Amino acid sequence: MGTAVDTPNKEANGSLTAEKKVTVVFVLGGPGSGKGTQCANIVQHYGFTHLSAGDLLRAEIKSGSENGTMIQNMIKEGKIVPSEVTINLLQRAMQESGNDKFLIDGFPRNEENRAAFESVTKIEPEFVLFFDCSEEEMERRLLSRNQGREDDNIETIRKRFRVYVESSMPVIEHYNARGKVRKIDAAKPIEEVFEAVKAVFAPFEK
Repeated sequence: MGTAVDTPNKEANGSLTAEKKVTVVFVLGGPGSGKGTQCANIVQHYGFTHLSAGDLLRAEIKSGSENGTMIQNMIKEGKIVPSEVTINLLQRAMQESGNDKFLIDGFPRNEENRAAFESVTKIEPEFVLFFDCSEEEMERRLLSRNQGREDDNIETIRKRFRVYVESSMPVIEHYNARGKVRKIDAAKPIEEVFEAVKAVFAPFEK
């Protein structure tokens, strides 16, 4: 009888000395799928810290650091910023935040990013929040945002979709095979989308 009670306590003490568990949720969805809006809702309701890979890279460039200058030059030359650079920025932001629950938005962009993130951080995401939205709907949303510039934009938008589908879909398939994808129908109105998001995040109620 005594041992049954002792064991959980031992485990609890053991886990206190271990590094604290960090919960990471990758947020994926095409341009115009409404990820940003929903991330803000999740932060507000569930106490997650929202980290956008793109924002971190832009902030680093703006800081004028040596690292920022290197990133800027790579982007100027049309090169892809190495996974490690983005991952280091994400790790630093995670450590500085003091939080242990993170939404990582717009990353991993491709399989290489994904594999590098897991091998560098030793963190596997809790799950992947995938905002699934038809190309027609995303196109309609993006065009209504950019009113008046439709002609020159439609091509750019379609190109962004193609890049997104080609690079992100393998990541989604990888996690789907592990039962880690939570697919949200993002074509619905914002409130309905958030209801679906709430169902997924119920275990994280504050």
